[in-house]
Parts: sequence; C-alpha cells; structure tokens
Amino acid sequence: MAYIPRLKSQYKDDIRTSLKDKFQYKSVMQVPKLQKIAINQGVGAATTDKKLIETAITEMSTITGQQAVASKSKKDISNFKLRKGMPVGVRVTLRDNHMYEFLDRLISVALPRIRDFKGINDKGFDGKGNYTLGITEQIIFPEINIDKINKIMGMDITFVTSAKNDIEALELLKSFGLPFKNQNIQQPQ
Repeated sequence: MAYIPRLKSQYKDDIRTSLKDKFQYKSVMQVPKLQKIAINQGVGAATTDKKLIETAITEMSTITGQQAVASKSKKDISNFKLRKGMPVGVRVTLRDNHMYEFLDRLISVALPRIRDFKGINDKGFDGKGNYTLGITEQIIFPEINIDKINKIMGMDITFVTSAKNDIEALELLKSFGLPFKNQNIQQPQ
C-alpha cells in the first residue's frame, strides 16, 4: 500500500464532505481543493554577495524537501546595480504529496514556533480564492540549524486553491487547520 499524507486523507474523508454540505454543492467535483503551494524568498542582497543565493537554495530545499530554483531578474536596474538575468530570489512549487507534507509541518510544527504567535492574518486573500502568508524568519522551521545561519530572511507562502471566492478558500484553509486570528468572522464578498 502506498503512503498517503495525513492531511490528504483527511481532505478526502472529512473536509470534502463537510464543505460540500456547507456550501450545498451538487457534486464533489465542485468542492474547492488545494492545488499547489508556491514558496518565494527574495534575496535582494544577492547582487553584491553571490553566496546568499546558494545558501537560500540550500535552506529552501531543506525546508520543502524539494529542489529550489533561483529566480532571475527580468530587466536591468542601474540604481540597484542589477543586470538582466542575475539571481534575485529563490522559489519552489509544491504539489500533491509534497504539498500536503509541507502544509502539515507548517501547521503543526513551524507556526507554533513563531514568537508571540496569536494566529495568522486573514487579509492575505487575493479575491480569487488564493491566500498568501508572509513569514519573517526562516528559523521557525526545525530543519534549519540556527548556528549555521548567517542572515535571517523571510518568505512568502502562497496557497493556490480551486475556490471561486475568498470565503470558500478561507473555509478550506480553516478546515485544514490553519490558525487564523478571527476564527468566527465571515469575510465580505
């Protein structure tokens, strides 16, 4: 029998049926689902120090369990000493089992390690059912060794869903266990 991540089986068994009942969908295919998780990390100081990109790629690959790639600049900007094609960030896109494993580790291990954590803000929705969460320190992930860090960097984690609006996406992410600050408040459309 093949390994199935905990949140993936939870979605198939519990979350999908509860969302179908809540929003009165006619088919299970209409129920919103998590399509991918895209993780971005901007490394602006990499224009002067090339080793920062290599360090960021290593850290991101360690955190996600999937090889990260460098994002390159699209045009020249002389004020920032930036040339077209220079690496300026790191990104990873997670799908299927890698995505559910990362989400599980984010919810149960990484987010509780944030200092003075009171929940994540529910204002990161884009109007089309996608949610972006900004993290200020990469050291909240237990895979990162704090002693080997030379610079603390943040990252953006984008949850791309098949939801048609933000309310459906909020309910989907809440049911996965993302700890939003205002658990009871419904968002306006």
